[in-house]
Amino acid sequence: MRQAIQTKYLGPTDMRGGRIKASADAGSITVAWDHKLGIEANHTAAAQALAAKLGWKGQWSGGGLASGCAYVLVDCTDFVIQEDRDQ
Repeated sequence: MRQAIQTKYLGPTDMRGGRIKASADAGSITVAWDHKLGIEANHTAAAQALAAKLGWKGQWSGGGLASGCAYVLVDCTDFVIQEDRDQ
């Protein structure tokens, strides 16, 4: 089953620093914020960690959401949408 991965920033608390939670219906993982990386790279690292944990392989593509990022598997061949060049 193919599922999207969503990531969300979790701010620091008294006990923990900032972190990123990556979730899919199959499970989730929370990764500590890496200050050496930028915002997008931190979200991508969390998504990669979840995909690795679940044994998911393939080419993924991601983009921003109001609450974080979403990543989808792009090397599947279920359907293709092409641009209509007549418009």
